[in-house]
Amino acid sequence: MSDAHEQIEKLRLELRRGIVVLAVLSQMETAQYGYSLIQSLAEEGLEIEEGTLYPLLRRLEKQGLLISEWDTGESRPRKYYRISDMGNDVLKTLIADWNDTVAVMNRLLLGEQND
Repeated sequence: MSDAHEQIEKLRLELRRGIVVLAVLSQMETAQYGYSLIQSLAEEGLEIEEGTLYPLLRRLEKQGLLISEWDTGESRPRKYYRISDMGNDVLKTLIADWNDTVAVMNRLLLGEQND
């Protein structure tokens, strides 16, 4: 792998880290367990590894942005997460911030083409 390719991959990883929280919160209106969330995000084009998602879900729950409950009705118990009221408030703010950032980046990258 060339140095340029390695650098691009590192930079892509940095960009992705910044959007994973927003992506996860945006999908949590309906309760989901980790694997179903991985699948639904992948279907939309955002691949997330289990080793990234599960610690993130626990952290967001600890921060009060998600709430969880166990479903033991199936043969294999599953922990379902959904967004909390505070998580909804945070999501709304993050969406506004995201939209502002996208607008700025479009102006920077596209110049007057975007006006």
